[in-house]
Amino acid sequence: MAEQLSTSKCDSPLLQAFVDNRSILVKIAARITGCHSRAEDVVQDAFFRLSSAPQITSSFKAQLSYLFQIVRNLAIDHYRKQAMELKYSGSEEEGLNVVIQGASPEATHTNFTTLEHIAEALNDLPQRTRYAFEMYRLHGVPQKDIAKELGVSPTLVNFMIRDALVHCRKVSSQRA
Repeated sequence: MAEQLSTSKCDSPLLQAFVDNRSILVKIAARITGCHSRAEDVVQDAFFRLSSAPQITSSFKAQLSYLFQIVRNLAIDHYRKQAMELKYSGSEEEGLNVVIQGASPEATHTNFTTLEHIAEALNDLPQRTRYAFEMYRLHGVPQKDIAKELGVSPTLVNFMIRDALVHCRKVSSQRA
């Protein structure tokens, strides 16, 4: 009943038992995964894990049980992963028909209008305050670098950014 392959001898008795019983291990994995090629992948993964495992000096029966358990566990893990991927994936056509939230013409107009209001509010600010706000919020420049460039303290830069943000919120809420 045990199918054996004619191969060269392996380094350890466990790996030799694995090679000798490879086709049976593939059948076990195929019953769980439902696919012969996926079962081959599971068995190959098991071989790589065993090749780096420490030597096991137990009876031949215990080694076979160990091999079967490893392949079974890996096949179950593979099946669960596949089920999870199928649950959260879809066809390309389904992806093309997904509605993007906020992509309606009304939402686009509202967003554009809000941006125009913020741009106008920034134009109302003193040049130095506007520059500090834009460099920090839009370009991600650290406040200490902005302070060096403007020749002011980092605390003052922090207050300028705060004042600009408060002004933009105020103007935006008034025009909404």
